[in-house]
Order: sequence, then structure tokens, then C-alpha cells
Amino acid sequence: MKNSENILFDLDGTLTDSRPGIINSILYSLNRLGIKEPYPAELYSFLGPSLKESFQNRYQLPESVALLAVEYYQEYYSVKGILENEIYPGITDLLDYLTTDATRRLFVATSKPEVLAKSMIRHFKFDQYFTDAIGSNMNNTRTDKGEIIAYLLASYELDPRDTIMIGDRKHDIIGARKNGIRSIAVQYGYGAALELTDAGPDYFAKDPAALKRLFSTGNVY
Repeated sequence: MKNSENILFDLDGTLTDSRPGIINSILYSLNRLGIKEPYPAELYSFLGPSLKESFQNRYQLPESVALLAVEYYQEYYSVKGILENEIYPGITDLLDYLTTDATRRLFVATSKPEVLAKSMIRHFKFDQYFTDAIGSNMNNTRTDKGEIIAYLLASYELDPRDTIMIGDRKHDIIGARKNGIRSIAVQYGYGAALELTDAGPDYFAKDPAALKRLFSTGNVY
């Protein structure tokens, strides 16, 4: 089998460091709801999973209030939070390298609402690299990473044998396994070392340069 032809990237914590914008959006939402967060530093746990589930789990919110929290979150994020974000060093070089091979297709697969993901891709001029960005729906459906990957595979008729998922959280690795595709866990994002090890990815990469080496040396098969 040839080197992976279809490469799926998570967005937050893999392509960009979006922690400031996400945390500020969460705090804005909590303020709108009148909820005090005594430990803002712990909000890193929101990075990766479904927002609705994160609000429900951390604050024991009923679904209706959690959905409102997501709505408030999006109010801030769509205007300000999306700009409080930086591309990880080495990512542009990696994407330049990967797209020199015309047989490869790159996609974004994220739990972030798809409309916001596409906006971010355009903001960072990533649209020159990616065929498409697939995310969750604004009505909080298709939020599970496995569902998102499945939808992407079906939409573009991708062969799982020639497809690989790159992400920084266990949800990326588990979602890949559910769909019969391989995975690379990046160690510079938001996932703890034990979380990633327990998830059991096929490969690890400590930084974008290591990702590039995996592909350039032909070690990803």
C-alpha cells in the first residue's frame, strides 16, 4: 500500500493553538449564565470534546442550559475568539510539504461547529491546503469525532486503508479506530501523555517537524 493518500487533521491543538480564544469564549458564556468558574486553568479540558457535553459534565447543567451555554460561547468565539489563535510553529512547512504530492488530499475533521471551522481555515489561509473542513452541526448534532470521520469518509468516498487521522486528544484516536483508519497522536497539543498512550495510536509525533519526518521517510504506511 502506498503512503497515506488522505490525511485528516484535527484543528484545535493540532493545527492551531486556540486555547486563549476557547477559554475566553467559555468564560464569556459562563458570565452570561451567571456561573462562576473558580479554576479557569482547568478549562483546558474543554479542548477537544463536544462543547455541550463539556458544559454538562463540568457544571451539571441540564441539556437545555448546556445548549444555551454553547450559543453564548459561539457569540464570542465567532467574532473575537476565532482571532485569539495562533498557528503552531512548523505547521505551514508541514502542509507545504504534504501538498507537494498531488495524489494526497488533506481534510480537517473537528468537533468544532463546521461553519466556524471553515471560517478559521479561511482566516489562516489554510484553504489552499485542505480539500474541505468537516465539523459538527450548529444544532449540536454530529459532535462525536467518530461520527465526523464517518461522515467525511462517506462524503468523499475515501478508502479507510489509505486514510490516516492526526490529532492531539483521545477522541481523535478513538474516532479513527471506530472507522478502521490509522492515527497519529501529536504530543504538542492539549492531550496528556497518559491519555494519548492509553488511546493507542499507531504513531506518535512530538512536534510538526516530527510529523513531516514520518511522512517524508515513508514511515507512515
